[in-house]
Amino acid sequence: MHRNQVPSAFSQTISLHNHQKAADYAMAKAEIGLLELALGLIVLLAWTLLGGLSSLNLALLRGLGGGLGQQIALLSSFVVINGLIDLPLSLYQTFVIEERFGFNKTTLKLWLIDLVKSSVIGAFIGVPIATLILWLMGTAGNQWWLWAWGVWVGFHVLLLLIYPTFIAPLFNKFTPLSDETLRTRVATLMQRCGFAAKGLFVMDGSKRSAHANAYFTGFGAAKRVVFYDTLLAKLSGPEVDAVLAHELGHFKRRHVMKRIISMFALSLLGFLTLGWLATQVWFYRGLGVQPSMEAPNDALALLLFMLVVPVFGFFIAPVLALFSRKHEFEADAYAVAHTNGQDLAAALLKLYEDNASTLTPDPLYVRFYYSHPPAPERLARILV
Repeated sequence: MHRNQVPSAFSQTISLHNHQKAADYAMAKAEIGLLELALGLIVLLAWTLLGGLSSLNLALLRGLGGGLGQQIALLSSFVVINGLIDLPLSLYQTFVIEERFGFNKTTLKLWLIDLVKSSVIGAFIGVPIATLILWLMGTAGNQWWLWAWGVWVGFHVLLLLIYPTFIAPLFNKFTPLSDETLRTRVATLMQRCGFAAKGLFVMDGSKRSAHANAYFTGFGAAKRVVFYDTLLAKLSGPEVDAVLAHELGHFKRRHVMKRIISMFALSLLGFLTLGWLATQVWFYRGLGVQPSMEAPNDALALLLFMLVVPVFGFFIAPVLALFSRKHEFEADAYAVAHTNGQDLAAALLKLYEDNASTLTPDPLYVRFYYSHPPAPERLARILV
């Protein structure tokens, strides 16, 4: 990553210290990523070929008997066990890696409170959805997968509507943007771009992290603009305009809708595939489970599918990353057309520096994993 020399294009704006910090941060994240990958592989093998899922299923069958209740218990137990396995790495990521590079602002108490809240919300939302899908798998005939997909789509649309108002405020404080000068700038930009939102809000992101961001959330008339307080502390008014124009570009180029449609299309393919695999004996036996096709356990089919999908998803990751980078370039072009390109470049450079994003990532790694273009490519297009 050329750690010992700042790329010539950035030699006047990025210090060697910050360049090396970004390189070290990228390496630390890569190392923890490899550890997560290795742990994930071990857990996958433990659940499947080593008989973990089969043993858990048999234990719950002995204790609860068959039926929908046992299947919900199987799903719930699986989620809890996987969550407990993931906890040490999550703690290490937050309180070692992020702490080492000066990004972590959360406390162990707040981290635990967030964990409890997210677990309760996940159970409150996830258990009814899982119950309904399992009920459809058992009662809706050969076309159950289509009905289940409809439920899944409806749930995600509902989540888009309620998340900004009911869920996000459980974790962060959202206050109306009070800076009148900035409000006027933002309102003028949005009017010029023909965009309407329900409100402009500042989120207390600094309570948990030093990373900065801005985003749109909500759906239809419930759309709102959210700025991290860390972002407003780092950028000037014109730079905030440019970042906001970039986000507006995603909406104006229909990137959000395209991603939602793509997600729904892929999920339809997934439910169709699950509908077929759930009837195939080899699918269960090949993954270490001995099924009873006379009394099939739909939760087993669902869990095995959830375990193997990420393996095959690995191979389509480069395609998804390619489209995501393409969308980022288009949003940048929209921002340049409606604000000053120099302001956008300056804002992005500040964010790259403050977030310790490396300026010299491995090209192959970029093509496979990066959802955003690396700094040299992105700034070169903006300032052309």
